[in-house]
Amino acid sequence: MDSAATPDYFVGVAQQALWVLALTAAPILIPTLIAGIILGMIQAATSINEQTLSFVPKLILIALCLVLFGSAMLGLMADFTRDIFARIPDVVR
Repeated sequence: MDSAATPDYFVGVAQQALWVLALTAAPILIPTLIAGIILGMIQAATSINEQTLSFVPKLILIALCLVLFGSAMLGLMADFTRDIFARIPDVVR
């Protein structure tokens, strides 16, 4: 077993994968969460219980975030995937 294929190595790869996941999901989840809270407060204050009133703005916000941050998110995932594939020869030795 090579020194690269230790349990600590795989824990490090898993930590890196979780970090990439967080960086990829955050540009979509955080604005959507904030919009949901604001829309929920508006709905509570006005007693309007229409589901589409909260769904459609969040859907539009998600689409806008994907347009703005999609290329950066895809680049981050592609870099991580290339790095993982580049590490395969070190692990199988």
